[in-house]
Amino acid sequence: MKQIKGYSKLAKEAKIEWLIDNYFEQPEKALQMLKSYWHLDSNIQKLHDEFIENTLTNFYIPYGVAPNFLINGKLFCLPLAIEESSVVAAAAKAAKFWVNRGGFKSSVISKTKIGHVHFIWSGKDTDRFIEFFENIKADLIESTNPITKNMRTRGGGILDIQLKNKTSEEPGYYQLEARFDTCDSMGANFINSLLEDFAQTLKHKIAESNLTDKDIQIVMCILSNYTPECLVRCEVSCPVQDLNDDDIEPTEFAKNFLRAVRIAEIEPYRAVTHNKGIMNGIDSVVLATGNDFRAVEACVHAYASRNGKYSSLTHAEVVDGIFRFWIDVPLSLGTVGGITTLHPMVKFSHELLGKPSAAELMEITAAAGLAQNFSALRSLVTTGIQKGHMKMHLLNILNQLEATEEEKSAIVEYFKDKVPTHYATVDIFCKLRGIKDLSEINLKN
Repeated sequence: MKQIKGYSKLAKEAKIEWLIDNYFEQPEKALQMLKSYWHLDSNIQKLHDEFIENTLTNFYIPYGVAPNFLINGKLFCLPLAIEESSVVAAAAKAAKFWVNRGGFKSSVISKTKIGHVHFIWSGKDTDRFIEFFENIKADLIESTNPITKNMRTRGGGILDIQLKNKTSEEPGYYQLEARFDTCDSMGANFINSLLEDFAQTLKHKIAESNLTDKDIQIVMCILSNYTPECLVRCEVSCPVQDLNDDDIEPTEFAKNFLRAVRIAEIEPYRAVTHNKGIMNGIDSVVLATGNDFRAVEACVHAYASRNGKYSSLTHAEVVDGIFRFWIDVPLSLGTVGGITTLHPMVKFSHELLGKPSAAELMEITAAAGLAQNFSALRSLVTTGIQKGHMKMHLLNILNQLEATEEEKSAIVEYFKDKVPTHYATVDIFCKLRGIKDLSEINLKN
C-alpha cells in the first residue's frame, strides 16, 4: 500500500474512495455504511463535517435522559450521551430515590482556571529576577487589556500572575502561573491568547531591563487542564431510617455503604473502578452539553491523586443519625463558545437544562456523577452489580445473536426474575431456535 500525500486536501468523496479502495474487501458495502450515517439535512451534515479534519461520516452515540433530578430545589431532566447500557437507568434510579429525600444540593466552590508560560532564564541572581517580575507584573496585565475587555465587562478576566521558580527540578526553568475567571466560557482560546501575550511582554521587558542576563527562551504557553480550584461540591443527606430499601435494613445499608466508600478511599484498585462509575454520569452530561470530556477526565483523575495516592472522589458519613454522601470534583465547563451554539443536539441539551450558566452546569454535572456512584454502591452492597447491569445489557447480547422480536420478548420474560449471563442467554436462545450451539447459524456480526 502506498503512502498518500495531501489527503486532507481531497474532497470528501475522494477521501472515502481512497480509504475504502485500500482498506476494504467490499468497497461498495463500506461506502453504503458510511453514507447511512450521514444526516438527511445536508446543511447539518456540512456543519458536522467542518467540526474536525478528514470527516467521513458521523459516529452515533445513544442520547437519553434521566428525569426527576431535584437539584437545589429545582427539577431537571438530565441529558446523557453514552453507549454503556446501564448508566441512564442507574442515574434515573438514584434521582427517583433522592427526589423525595431532599434531592441533590450543589454549590460551586470556585471557578478559577490556570495557565502557564513555561520559560528558561539562566541568570544566577534569582532575588533580583523576582524583584524584576514584581515590577513588571502590572505591565503584563495591562498589555492584555484589549483581549480581556469583553471578559472584564462580564465580571471575569485575569485574577493573578505569579512567578514560579522550578530551577530545583530543571536548570533555568521558571513559570508564569496565571489564574483566570472565564465566566460562562470554558476559556481555552482566551487563556492561551493571554499567555502568549504575557510571553511577548516578558521578553520585551527583560530586553529593556538592567538584568545582567537578558537571555530568555519561551518554551511554551498553554492553559492547564488540571483545574483543582475550579471546584464544585454536591451532596445528598437524609435520616438513616429513610434509607429504606427492599433488599436490606436501613442501618445495615448505611453501615455497608460507608464501608464500601471507605474501601475506595484507601484502595487504589477499587478507587479506579469506583471513580470510573462516577465519570459514567459526569462524562455523559459533559458530552451531551458539548464540553471537553477528555479534559474533564484528565483533571478529575489528577485531582483524585492530589494527596499522593489515587483515592475516591466521593465520601460518606453518618453523624447524629443523618446519612450524608458527597463529592468534591473539579469541573471546568462552559456554556458559551466552542460547539455549544453550533451542534444541534448540544443546543437541545442546554435548552433542556434551562440554558444554565457555567456554574449551574457544574452543579448539575456533579449531581449526575454522585447519582451514578450512589446507584452503583447501592447495588454492590445489596443485590450485587450484575443484576441490574446484565438486565440492561441483555438486549445487546440478543442483538448480537440477531434474535427476532419474538425471541427477544420470550428471553426478556424468561430473565424477569433471574440474573442474565452471556452463557445463559446463549443457552436459552439456542433452545428457542432448536439448535445445539451457535455454530449451526451464520451470524453477520
